[in-house]
Amino acid sequence: MTFYSDKTILITGGAGGIGVESARVFLEAGARVRLVDRSADALERAAQALGAPGELQVQTNGLADQEDCMRALTDGPRPYALIHLAGISLPDPEDTADLTLFDETMSANVRNGYQLGRLFHAHCAGTAELPTRAVFACSLAFRRGGLDRIAYSAAKGAIAGMVRAMTRRFAPVVHVNAVAPGIILTPMSRQLIADRADKLMSEIPIRRFAEPREVATVIEFLCSPASSYVNGQIINVDGGTIHS
Repeated sequence: MTFYSDKTILITGGAGGIGVESARVFLEAGARVRLVDRSADALERAAQALGAPGELQVQTNGLADQEDCMRALTDGPRPYALIHLAGISLPDPEDTADLTLFDETMSANVRNGYQLGRLFHAHCAGTAELPTRAVFACSLAFRRGGLDRIAYSAAKGAIAGMVRAMTRRFAPVVHVNAVAPGIILTPMSRQLIADRADKLMSEIPIRRFAEPREVATVIEFLCSPASSYVNGQIINVDGGTIHS
């Protein structure tokens, strides 16, 4: 028996690079994992890569509304932890009158997090002795501003404020924290940074990009007994970039 043996971990955006590695870390620790993602094909690939059919549940779900968010929480065993990684990051449009991307970014990053967090507190709260955990995905972009990503930077800033407010509202029965990754080597990010990798790496004191597992292990720490007095924090996982 391990600490996680009787616990279910809900991971949204679960088919992404950090989501898959987070699932792997929790499965290795003995947990059951529910991966939620809007792409059925990506979920199928993730499930094949993880290879844990008995302990892994996948759910195709875009988290578009209250009903979707509730289904993510209730379709299976009650989760001990909510890991909210779902979101989009797209460049701002040239047309300054076009608010479509802004609205989509806020919906995909913030609105669903607001709904999920509140529902998690209402239906999955623990006790003061054994609080349940919620971990959100923030970003270095909210601290420094993402290049050509004003909407995305604003969304991640909103998540930071939401985490702090949820911390005050949900304690002591739910601990709420966030991770703020720098550049993580995923298939998508490799394409985005290919033409400016040297410049970006020069801004990282340890002179390398992160692997998804290096974020996943921080997420697991925030759900473990080792973080019992860590609450309301936004943990930078950026190799020191914030100080460069």
